[in-house]
Amino acid sequence: MLLFMVIAYLLVTIGIGLWAAKRVKNTADFAVAGRHLPMYMIITLTFATWFGSEIVLGVPAKFIEGGLHAVVEDPFGAGMCLILVGMFFAGKLYRMTLLTISDYYRGRFGRGIELICSLIIMLSYLGWVSAQVTALGLVFNLLSGGAITIPWGMTIGVLSILIYTLWGGMWSVAVTDFIQMIILVVGLVVLAYFAADMAGGADKVIDLATSRDLFKFWPEPSWHEMLFFFGAAITMMLGSIPQQDVFQRVMSANSEKAATRGTIIGGTAYILFAFVPMFLVASALIIMPSETAALLADDPQKVLPTLVMEKMPLAMQVLFFGALLSAIKSCASATLLAPSVTFTENIWRQLRPRTSDRENLLTMRISVLVFAVCVLAYSILMEGTPIYELVSSAYQVPLVGAFTPLIFGLYWKRASTQGAFAAVVLGIGVWGLFMMVPGWAEVFPQQLAGLLAAIFGMVAGSLLPQWVNNRRDQVVHYTSDTGMTPA
Repeated sequence: MLLFMVIAYLLVTIGIGLWAAKRVKNTADFAVAGRHLPMYMIITLTFATWFGSEIVLGVPAKFIEGGLHAVVEDPFGAGMCLILVGMFFAGKLYRMTLLTISDYYRGRFGRGIELICSLIIMLSYLGWVSAQVTALGLVFNLLSGGAITIPWGMTIGVLSILIYTLWGGMWSVAVTDFIQMIILVVGLVVLAYFAADMAGGADKVIDLATSRDLFKFWPEPSWHEMLFFFGAAITMMLGSIPQQDVFQRVMSANSEKAATRGTIIGGTAYILFAFVPMFLVASALIIMPSETAALLADDPQKVLPTLVMEKMPLAMQVLFFGALLSAIKSCASATLLAPSVTFTENIWRQLRPRTSDRENLLTMRISVLVFAVCVLAYSILMEGTPIYELVSSAYQVPLVGAFTPLIFGLYWKRASTQGAFAAVVLGIGVWGLFMMVPGWAEVFPQQLAGLLAAIFGMVAGSLLPQWVNNRRDQVVHYTSDTGMTPA
């Protein structure tokens, strides 16, 4: 019965997505919903940006193992990313009326930086979407009692998302996200209330979490601990800013006000609501202590699904898996779309500049299909990798490669193309060096090392050529005025 109801839910969301696809007439409709979305939909879209499998399964598992200190990257870093986007980036970028974030790199630094940053952004989505696909495989495996293997579950899940994303693009993502976020919020709140009652009250769950020191957020006052805490925090906080899925949500708004305020509200709601899945897993320590201890040793990601499957009635199970699938599908659909739009607009169109809008729309849809196949293959290959690790590793590449050119280009007038190239090369080079040399990443966070190198590259690469040109001009003026060459 549960599996039947979940399949019915999938079919309903597919139908809604296909209905929304009727609005797609051109590439702007497909990529940014024609810039027609009101603020309330921007809030649900940004809230859904990262409210996927990692926040329902991955983050609670990390929370139980290491407390709030262990989840600084997500939800705190991820939520702060959206708030920072709304405060410092959304307004400036919205006024430029761009289709992709890589269009900005082309306009500010030229096609070379556009191509490099496009590839960086596209690469980062492999790990992120794979985390959602992995969770879909796990869900179908659990619901079928093991009859559906995880790889086959991944395949079914990808197909269910692909159908409406392929045809409806951002319009389908926006409409289905709006409905799925309502289901998600209602479902998890009801589950938390029910779990608190089973545990003897919310106060007992909070007392248990306090006794285990799970609410400890700040690191130990040591250089090493503080460095790695800061490195983890900025991975998604800054590394997710130059991302196409975030940019699409901003550019889909029908006004600058909706783009800025909607993003800030969505990011704040994301951080606050992330505590609900953490509360649910903490309640499992009281409701089923022995089973939870065994699952924590084996696979912490299964604690919450097991709690619902074994201890709660069918109605609660339907609510949970409806909420979980809502989180996964809303996140995965947009992240399937983002790299496909980037490829078409910033790589394919540069190779074939005279193609019509209709041909570009077809290319976007083909790109969605190809990327979905690549993600499915990668997910099956990486089966067994924790969801939280798949997500956290995905955003180190844009952090060290694409963030510095974006922020310096927007806020520093002297940023140059040479500086942007130096930032990308040094950022990725140092990050890769720290990954390859044994022991280096254990002494200093690799993503922080890459970011600092990128900032140095941007400043030095921009100022040095300007200083050399100024010195050359001084020599020319001195020679012309005096007839002598200075010593």
